Amino acid sequence: MADKKEFDLLIKNVRVVRPNAAMVEDADIAISNGKFAKIVPGIDASRAREVFDAKNRLAFPGLVDPHMHTGIYSPLAEDAVTESRAAAQGGVTSSINYMRTGGYYLNKGGPYKTFYPEVLDISKGRFHVDYAYHLAPLSKQHIGEIPMLVNDFGVTSFKIFMFYGGHGLHGRSANQAEFLMIDKDEKYDIAHFEFVMRGVKKAMEQYPDKAEDISLSLHCETAEIMAAYTKMVEEEGKLKGLHAYSAGRPPHSEGLAIFIASYLANETDLPNINLLHLTSRKAVVAALQMAAVFPHINFRREVTIGHLMLDTDAPTGALAKVNPPIRPRPDVEFLWESILDGDIDWICSDHACCKHEMKVDEKKPKDIWLAKSGFGGTEYMLPALITEGRRRGLSYNDMAKLTSFNAAQRFGLPSKGDIAPGLDADLAIVEPNETWTIRSADSESDQGYTPFEGMELTAAVKTTFLRGQKIYDEGKIVGKASGQYLKRPY
Repeated sequence: MADKKEFDLLIKNVRVVRPNAAMVEDADIAISNGKFAKIVPGIDASRAREVFDAKNRLAFPGLVDPHMHTGIYSPLAEDAVTESRAAAQGGVTSSINYMRTGGYYLNKGGPYKTFYPEVLDISKGRFHVDYAYHLAPLSKQHIGEIPMLVNDFGVTSFKIFMFYGGHGLHGRSANQAEFLMIDKDEKYDIAHFEFVMRGVKKAMEQYPDKAEDISLSLHCETAEIMAAYTKMVEEEGKLKGLHAYSAGRPPHSEGLAIFIASYLANETDLPNINLLHLTSRKAVVAALQMAAVFPHINFRREVTIGHLMLDTDAPTGALAKVNPPIRPRPDVEFLWESILDGDIDWICSDHACCKHEMKVDEKKPKDIWLAKSGFGGTEYMLPALITEGRRRGLSYNDMAKLTSFNAAQRFGLPSKGDIAPGLDADLAIVEPNETWTIRSADSESDQGYTPFEGMELTAAVKTTFLRGQKIYDEGKIVGKASGQYLKRPY
């Protein structure tokens, strides 16, 4: 009988990018039972059942994309398949998706006790990458369910959409209760945000062993400022397209919301706060000011690859509409400066597949006010970051922290985000010197367009491994959907 091999897979000729290392190192990567077993140079190929030649490419830890929206514009059963394929195409191996009751998603209200099991049932067997969900407590009942969600379902991260207080997903909201599908006597306002924070804090106290992994994320924009400025910009009619949308949701709306959120976090003694998709100088400065004012709060700051790659002059126009808006070039450059200064904790995609026929108005496709918000991009996140980041002096190791390690640590995934013995063997194998042009036709996403169309990138994900199994290779998805639900802490 043949000798049993020590390793299931051995990856040779690879340059390993670890998030907390000083440089990229040449080493072989041995994998057993879906875990990294050994990362050292010169492992004998005869010790492994299978050998993969990485051709001197880079091995990044599989990306943890902590901000995706699956099932928002298309049925969850469809989105889970196609958009997780796009994630795998981009080297993403862990997808954390925002989910809530109300309009869009499953289009139903009610308690999470009945809603969330349905989400999990639909998701099972459909994701090509590992997946988890953040949940948004929209009602008093939801706040009371937070400890149950933590303990029973392993949901350790929650969200507040601050602008929903008087704004819908795409513009003015005439009927908040109808949009959010909450009781007409309830209000989704600053008081509710405070009570959500108290609910999250209560869960941390109830489960102290999980407290470090429990956090609250906030979409920071103020409905009142947006409503007033949108009305002014529309009535004046001087600005068009992305310029108009940015002016209608001005940066100081972000800054003010960050101040409010931070003060409430201090008032409720909630220590773990994530400030999502910061888009502007004013937003980042406000976030840093609040960190200085409240040093006992563990703030984390996020930006998206869309806000790093696009500005208000993007030729794709309304296809790049997103909340918060794409900003003018000076704000984009400030985001990059903030990354290089170490002021940003992770980069995400905010992927939300919105098909063309739904995205823009059929008769007025360039009308920014009629277009829906959000677009996909998880498949471009790492190649785009390498392309732009490298020329700005961002190291590969810091890129790994920004796309894998930091989010994994924050959101209860200590088995993800690094290349080290005992962790899940998730990898993105990258050719750092391949020039190619983004074409939506080449994407695994079902969106059918991309606001990044025509951009030239200089790095490409060639192979993605999930727990030691190849799920994407040389332009093709490999195998059936094998993503597992990540009950956190995982």
